[in-house]
Amino acid sequence: MSKSNSAAIARRLLDDITTGHFPVGGLLPTEFELCEQFGASRYTIRAALQELQDMGLVSRRKNVGTRVESTRPKTVFRPTLASVEDLMQFGEAHQRVVQSVEAVAVGPDIAKDMGCAGGTRWLRISSVRVNGDADATPIAWTDVYIDPALHDIGDMVRDTPDVLISTLIESRYGRQIAEIEQDVRASTLTDRRIADALGLKPGDPVLKVVRRYFDDAGETFEVSVSVHPAETFSVTTRLKRSGR
Repeated sequence: MSKSNSAAIARRLLDDITTGHFPVGGLLPTEFELCEQFGASRYTIRAALQELQDMGLVSRRKNVGTRVESTRPKTVFRPTLASVEDLMQFGEAHQRVVQSVEAVAVGPDIAKDMGCAGGTRWLRISSVRVNGDADATPIAWTDVYIDPALHDIGDMVRDTPDVLISTLIESRYGRQIAEIEQDVRASTLTDRRIADALGLKPGDPVLKVVRRYFDDAGETFEVSVSVHPAETFSVTTRLKRSGR
């Protein structure tokens, strides 16, 4: 085979894995054998194998080799968010499946995330986010907290799963997003309902994303707390030198 780049080799190996040519639990050919097969350098082969590893398809161990771990790539999201519009577009791309709508008094841990006093009452809309139809594997759990006075929003979110809650609030009450404050941090899963929904266990590492939505008056009218399984979500930010 003529010399190939790492992306093309990764796609070829991906096809061989997903079709069962290389079964789960089995080993891929050695780096030397892959170099011979694809007419590529060891550096190129290692880059291709790293891409497969990043997708969750293989694991690599010294003196063991490259083992096939799955026939399906894990879902990994790396959005580049530079504006409110970027974030809204990202949210609209993933369907919301509502799990519950209820008025709650937030505990101290959630209150700290939200920047409010413990015991404050909010309307909590709990949902899983899926990439595709409602039967797809959940990619995140999101609790959205809004003013209990906006109780009819709870009914609206069930009827319009493809519309952002902030968009519903704007259309119903005229409160528009002027600014979003986002906090992304590593955390440990403690909530059993979230663990069950995402197929995780309490104590598993997760990525927590807290977003506070402000209107033109600087008032918080919505707070969302999303939990993503570890290594399935990242945010890319581009920084530019001022004056350029």
